[in-house]
Amino acid sequence: MNNIRPFHLAIPMHNLELAREFYGNVLGFEQGRSSHHWIDYNCYGHQLVVHLDDSMQVNADKATNAVDGHNVPVPHFGVVLDMQTWQELADNLKQKGVKFVIEPYIRFKGKPGEQATMFFYDPSGNALEFKGFDDLRSLFEK
Repeated sequence: MNNIRPFHLAIPMHNLELAREFYGNVLGFEQGRSSHHWIDYNCYGHQLVVHLDDSMQVNADKATNAVDGHNVPVPHFGVVLDMQTWQELADNLKQKGVKFVIEPYIRFKGKPGEQATMFFYDPSGNALEFKGFDDLRSLFEK
């Protein structure tokens, strides 16, 4: 797991100022380069770029799949974290009043692949999931 290369993900945003507030202040991601049409963020060592799409319609009515008794938004993206970092993020988001689609909880409790998870939307309706593992080697456990 130590040799994983950073990913690059570009997502649409209907409003860059709302993106700057959410990704910079709420999630605490460090801002990198930017222009009038996009902003780079350091998302736990990965490059997340928000691109302005002012014709974008904000729609939080996403398709879902049932996973462990919850309706998981599809599509979604996020980062797998160690458990302490995940808990700090969950506590920070609760403190900042983020509205969760799926509240932070332990999924697959006592089973292979046990993990912490939480889901929420950004201001443009992009669904995010952050996972936490006690042992990252169990990420692909069956």
